[in-house]
Amino acid sequence: MYLLNPRLLGFECLRCRIRHPIGDYPTGCPHCLATGFPVSLKASYASDTPIRAKSAGHGLRRFASLLPYLDFPTLGEGDTPLVTLPRLANALGLSTLRIKCESQQPTGSHKDRMSCLAIARAVSVGARTVVAASSGNAGVSLAAYASAAGLRCVIVTSPSIDPLWRHAIEMYGGELLATESAGERWRYVAHKVRVEGWFPVTNFIDPPVGSNCWGVDGYKTVAFELFEQAGPIVPDFVVVPSTRGDLLWGIYDGFQCLREGGHIRTLPRLVAVEPYARLAHVMEGADYRRAFPGSTTLVSISGTTVAWQAVEALRSSDGCAVPVKDRNVSSDRKELALQGIYLELSGAAALTAVRMLRRSGWIPEGAHVAMVGTASAFHEMPDRSWQPIEIVKAPAA
Repeated sequence: MYLLNPRLLGFECLRCRIRHPIGDYPTGCPHCLATGFPVSLKASYASDTPIRAKSAGHGLRRFASLLPYLDFPTLGEGDTPLVTLPRLANALGLSTLRIKCESQQPTGSHKDRMSCLAIARAVSVGARTVVAASSGNAGVSLAAYASAAGLRCVIVTSPSIDPLWRHAIEMYGGELLATESAGERWRYVAHKVRVEGWFPVTNFIDPPVGSNCWGVDGYKTVAFELFEQAGPIVPDFVVVPSTRGDLLWGIYDGFQCLREGGHIRTLPRLVAVEPYARLAHVMEGADYRRAFPGSTTLVSISGTTVAWQAVEALRSSDGCAVPVKDRNVSSDRKELALQGIYLELSGAAALTAVRMLRRSGWIPEGAHVAMVGTASAFHEMPDRSWQPIEIVKAPAA
């Protein structure tokens, strides 16, 4: 059993602001859902809760005062490096360009910040099986943390799941099931949650909400670490590859905590990077509950839906959403690799968005920009056929 934070007051709706008691809300705010607006909840803490480390050391537990559990299963998540990219900054006319390397998390993605807290909650409520709808990083991460905590983990995926992700999930002890469509995947998870009591870590309703609110709260720590690592130069812009906005919202909420605590004066403007216009349409007035079809090779940020939390994060930070083209992302992934940063396509899309926003002038010359490199490329199959490697002979001794 893990220790609940005594300063946790409950969970607040991002739209109607009603505070609900401590509990589990896998379909978001009950009031908003009943009126046809699925909306996520956020953890609410006592107003005088400080942002400080629990004790000396490393990892997410340093920020336990503003997390729902004071302890939780850990594989060493958190404290990922913030790498400065001076050559790219100079080429783009920026004062600083840095990347938060979430690719160096234990399972290779930012999802570990969510999994550790979601698993703590599952153990605390006596769950025996955790479930997620995922075809990639979330499934890998959840399987690892569930195994570490002794829980069964079921990942409901698509038949075409990347074999490297499949291998990782199965090596971590996760069980894979597949459905023919994303909608059927969510219906299957919903049935198992309601009938068999499986503990859900990802969304399963349509229109969607974000992932499990106990887990999403862990993403605040990205903002806390950015603040620590940036020194006197807090980013003007933070660029985040996004779909339904779990990470985007968490980073916004973390910077909001820093502002309320008097650590920063203004919020960085957030940028959501997407493979085709979804949030971009919503920011222009489209209903966030509709579907936005498209196709892409950026698997980790694909999908046809958005969630209210992403919209709220962009509006409240005076941010924007940027659709990028796959071919440009492939080029930028190579550019980042030549700087020593090897990311999956979805993570490299952050650099593509920065280029676009510099050209348009939305990001001005001389700005301080931070990108979030969401995941490593080592779980991602190459998108081309390999040529034979040249065979050479060593000279005679």
